Amino acid sequence: MQIDLRDKRLDYCGRIDWEEEAPIFIYPSTSLAFHFWGKRAVLTVENRRLYWDNYAGGMIDGVQKKWLLNPEGETEIVLAEGETNQEHEILFFKRQDACHEMKLLNLGVSEGSELLEIPKRPVKCIEVYGDSISAGEVSEAEKYAGKNDPKHQGEYSNSWYSYPWITARKLGARLHNISQGGIPLLGGSGYVEPDYPGMEDIWDKLRFRPESGPIKEWDFKQYTPELVFIAVGQNDSYPEDFMKEQPKGQMAELWKRKYKEFVKNIRKEYPAAVILLMTSVMNHDKSWDDAIKEVCREFSDDRIKYFGFQGNGCMTSGHIRASEAEKMADELVDYIKNIVEF
Repeated sequence: MQIDLRDKRLDYCGRIDWEEEAPIFIYPSTSLAFHFWGKRAVLTVENRRLYWDNYAGGMIDGVQKKWLLNPEGETEIVLAEGETNQEHEILFFKRQDACHEMKLLNLGVSEGSELLEIPKRPVKCIEVYGDSISAGEVSEAEKYAGKNDPKHQGEYSNSWYSYPWITARKLGARLHNISQGGIPLLGGSGYVEPDYPGMEDIWDKLRFRPESGPIKEWDFKQYTPELVFIAVGQNDSYPEDFMKEQPKGQMAELWKRKYKEFVKNIRKEYPAAVILLMTSVMNHDKSWDDAIKEVCREFSDDRIKYFGFQGNGCMTSGHIRASEAEKMADELVDYIKNIVEF
């Protein structure tokens, strides 16, 4: 029995491209949630791979699962399967960033099944603009907590364990995770191709990688967060750490000016949101946080705030593991509850 992918009982979250009459997941943490009564549910997706091995994620009746996707073409994913009819709670999500796209083609359930209403859906909304840390890259490599990353091909990356999504779950909120591994604020730097755009270029895009298809603008009327995290600056120090070497130099002043413009653009779209400016506990020179604090002070807006984690910039040489992200989320939740009713 086929389920219409536009059925109102299906709960989607994230910047999703519907132009091809089927949902295309692009950013990490993008998800589909539904409840059904029955034995079996199968989802068929089309993978559009750019690099790494690509995995889809799920939380099925409270148990987390992952599925390796075929590099090209379709993959049939058995979401739930049992001998008898019962109620199932399904959350299917994108584990990784735009290293691939997933197009959902078909959702089928066993004969006699019934799609149910989800009892309670989050109302509050959070959005994050970030890099690999916010995307949950290499977050499952728990044995390497506090250490450099192991060699990998995408198998350890899981947005479920990213600190923004953990924070959102703790606050009972929805999340749009606009994060991409390696991305700087300014194009032409960071751990990406030399001609790759920066966050200042992709923040307002639905699709930003021309290799995947036409670049598309995002319609900001579709989602209005009460809380926004701006978590960029970690990657702008590569290949040259100009903020450390010349904090008052030409490049440093340019970066701060562009950062301020970026924050202004976010404020223009979300005039009522609380905006938190931050980096992370991953190693970086404190001059980057000093620069962000400097920009923050220039705003006469008490709903734009700088937030620093304990051990900010000096806790690990590798990516943030799940346990480290949990601690970051706890700090954020405590801070958020003290500054805003959420």
